[in-house]
Amino acid sequence: MRFRDIIICSVCIVLAVGLCIAAGVQLDSINRQRMDMNLVIDRPENIPPSLAFATVATGAFRGLVVDVLWMRADKLKEEGQFFDARQLAEWITILQPRFASVWEFHAWNMAYNISVAIPASQQEQRWRWVRNGYELLRDEAIGKFRLKNITLYHEMARIFQHKMGGVSDDVHKYYKLQLAAAMEPLLTSEDNQLDWRDNSYFEALAEAPVGLSGIAKDPNVASLIKALKSADPAFSDDDDLVSNYLSLRQNSGRFAPAAGEAIDDFRGTDALKKLDIFAKADQLRKVWKLDPALMADLNSTYGPVDFTDPNTHLPLDWRHPDSHAIYWAVKGLRIAAQEESRNIEMNETNTDRIVGHSLQNLFRNGKVFIRDVSLDVPAENSPQGTQKLMFKEVFLRPDLRMFDSYDRSVRKILEKYKDDKGTYESMRNGYRNMLKNAAFSFYQSGHKTQAQKIYNRLRQDYDLPEFKVSLDVFARRRFLEELENIDITNAREQISFLLRESYFLYAIRDDEAAYGRETMAKQIHAYYTGKYLDENRIDLPEFELLRYLALRDFLDDTQFVPDLRLGLLARIEIERPALAEQLKPYKEQLEQLKAKLRQQEQELIKSLER
Repeated sequence: MRFRDIIICSVCIVLAVGLCIAAGVQLDSINRQRMDMNLVIDRPENIPPSLAFATVATGAFRGLVVDVLWMRADKLKEEGQFFDARQLAEWITILQPRFASVWEFHAWNMAYNISVAIPASQQEQRWRWVRNGYELLRDEAIGKFRLKNITLYHEMARIFQHKMGGVSDDVHKYYKLQLAAAMEPLLTSEDNQLDWRDNSYFEALAEAPVGLSGIAKDPNVASLIKALKSADPAFSDDDDLVSNYLSLRQNSGRFAPAAGEAIDDFRGTDALKKLDIFAKADQLRKVWKLDPALMADLNSTYGPVDFTDPNTHLPLDWRHPDSHAIYWAVKGLRIAAQEESRNIEMNETNTDRIVGHSLQNLFRNGKVFIRDVSLDVPAENSPQGTQKLMFKEVFLRPDLRMFDSYDRSVRKILEKYKDDKGTYESMRNGYRNMLKNAAFSFYQSGHKTQAQKIYNRLRQDYDLPEFKVSLDVFARRRFLEELENIDITNAREQISFLLRESYFLYAIRDDEAAYGRETMAKQIHAYYTGKYLDENRIDLPEFELLRYLALRDFLDDTQFVPDLRLGLLARIEIERPALAEQLKPYKEQLEQLKAKLRQQEQELIKSLER
């Protein structure tokens, strides 16, 4: 080797060594920055020794290991081996936690595949896997690793909207009951006399301090917290104090009597009111990962319209799965919108669709009614041979107040996609179908003016032969069309709105027409229940309950003047005194509303006379 080549090799070696040393010196600083930015993924834990060895051994080839595991998981999915596929997906999320597709697959596999592999008789087990699916996305992918991929938010929203809010799963009612039971205690504060029906409640939640240290700055609240800690050791750990406080308020028997006495000592005070609001807000933030401020924002944008003041939105019912679907979909869309120069991809489009579909679902199935039901079951040790089994049942029914929120939101979505012809036409057709349903729903419930407004828009925006007829003809055709292909949603709407119209006709003393509407509703109920006799998944409650709920909806419908609704109650007092007794709270509310409207009318007259 020539001397010149030796010099070149020596210089290269020295440079290489120097660069390696320089890189090593920077390593500590780089690792600190990675930890600060939550980018450290080189600490796989809770994995089998063989996989841990493969991870360390492959080093920079970890991506190749992940590819092999992913292909194997995909193959197992196609073969229907969902439990094995779940295990591989879990390993991939440990090795590559920023791989959004595997989180999506993992959550979908648990919520949709593993859950239905369990018999429908094991409802709690099914629910556990559905819950595992959305908690994986919420607590791990989005919460722990802070992934901002809209794919994850879309999948979260889809689990709430379709899996829990839909009727495709045999135990969907159980899912709805479990969500409602978990949310209900967080949506009311007896101490503050507020609940989820009042926007003030969500404003109070949004203003609540973040963290126990924040609320403990108030000396009076600090005294209450100290009293709880002295009363029962369960409250000594600050991390569990909020959850134990909420448990205490629901079931004081789980704690020492002194804990309940501490609450009684502070009952009616500002300290207890503040702590109660804080506890509910803290649980929403930490457990459900729901920001009360965003919830309040969504209420003001997507909540049902107050018919007495069309500019006011009432809160969404956060016991309903579709309210949660809207929350996660909107959150994902807002993150995606931060990149203004982006190309809109399919996941974003589908997430926009979820917002529209969830609002449509809330219009058609937005009111949640939960009741206790008793059932006589055989019992060997009972003298009667049977014993009563108590359980809860959930029933959803239409909420006409959601139409304006749906209408405004979908029009904005259509404007967003006006330059994408295929997507625009697809969404526009869906919007047309919803307008048809809305026009018919308002027509059937007795609100012919609103029905005509929607129908006029259909005639203006869609030049189709089916809209060349009068509203009455359109409604008759729609009625026959729905009867021919009746499903649970159509049956629910038909019966509910026919009964509501019958109460309207009864209130204006058109008894013959009222009887006709009620008879028709009864016939549809008999036809549907006969057609789906053994289908618990899509069954209807007994007709008497539907009639009672329709009466409540009519009395709650502020589109009808108080005098009309009071007139109906006056007839019920004469003809059905026992029922009238149950409806006393409605009469009191309507009389108060009537007095308030009369006062506003007098004030208006006085102002005009000046």
